[in-house]
Amino acid sequence: MSAAPLVLLAVLGLALPTGCLPSGDGDDGDPTSAFSTRLYRTLASRSDDNVLLAAGWAGRGLVALLRAANGTTREQLRAALGSDPRDLPDPSPTATSVPPDGAGLNLKGGLALFVDGGAQVSASYAALVQSKFGGVIKRVSFAAPQDTADAVNAWARQQTSDRARDLVAGLDPGTRLLLATAASYQGGFSQAFNVSATQDERFYVDKYHVVSVPMMFRADKYFLAYDRSLKAGVLRLPMADGADTLVVLPDDGVDLGDVEEHLTPEKIRAWIGQLKKTKLEVQLPRFLLDRSYSLTDVLRTLGVARAFGEDADLSDAGLPGGVAVSEVLHKASVSMDESGAGGGAAPVFSSPPPRLTVNRPFLFVVYHRAGADLLLMGRVRDPTKK
Repeated sequence: MSAAPLVLLAVLGLALPTGCLPSGDGDDGDPTSAFSTRLYRTLASRSDDNVLLAAGWAGRGLVALLRAANGTTREQLRAALGSDPRDLPDPSPTATSVPPDGAGLNLKGGLALFVDGGAQVSASYAALVQSKFGGVIKRVSFAAPQDTADAVNAWARQQTSDRARDLVAGLDPGTRLLLATAASYQGGFSQAFNVSATQDERFYVDKYHVVSVPMMFRADKYFLAYDRSLKAGVLRLPMADGADTLVVLPDDGVDLGDVEEHLTPEKIRAWIGQLKKTKLEVQLPRFLLDRSYSLTDVLRTLGVARAFGEDADLSDAGLPGGVAVSEVLHKASVSMDESGAGGGAAPVFSSPPPRLTVNRPFLFVVYHRAGADLLLMGRVRDPTKK
């Protein structure tokens, strides 16, 4: 008898924080942060294209699933996430609300359980989803897959301020429960780039492929670091809402994949700790990424297999035997342009400062400055493509 599928759907407008970077040396912070970087490395290793992952939010959905699991299913999820669910901290308060005065991250998101009329979720698990994850329970009929897809899409649009559209094209009529997460993040640079200074420049995708891209420009005081072991520069671009973007640019001739292989919470924290203020002219390509993935095979690679079989044990949610995860879907998008909260003139230096031109493939990490929550991780291989 085939398993009735449980679809875990990670639907994102941009991102939502889940895991924190370590607070000291080593990987001793929120383990979902380590999971986020492992998930990114595994996904990035499968393609040479642009990559974008709001891995912390994907991990958040898996934490919710883990708290329903028992037996081998729990152990596999626990090993992938790095901790038992009862050891994990409650979700960040920024995950479900933004202070009324506008302080904090400009984000909106939520979580929903779409439950088929014939399936039952235990009252205790429903209460946990509502209290710990800010989620809601919605009754649907998967026997009418198009109606259910429309309901999921409408909910996702509402959660992402209409940024996430047509995310579910079709559903298996045998589905009995769907766990959906949705979030949107909007934030500009704390100091806007000079739009009038943007001009087309060459971007070297590889030694055989050169494209022309709009290159943003601003001269200012920036925080910069250099990782000698990886031969890569690290630039911090502060965002207006309390987030920071790290742009990691390998030296000419250094493969970006070699840098990605070392992407861990500990490494990100080391970069942040080494940043020093300097006068700099920055040229950064304008880009828009919109990436969708099925993470099922990626999670299998990370050791999560039992949850996708008919012997998955999700009894803590009150689900009957034979209910399993059919697929894990993930969508994220991000836009980097000249916009920002500050429109003031850039400082005038007595002599031109050094120029950093990001004109070859680079890695970027967006994190919340106060809580060090990982928001986004991405690779820009070709800024002319989504």
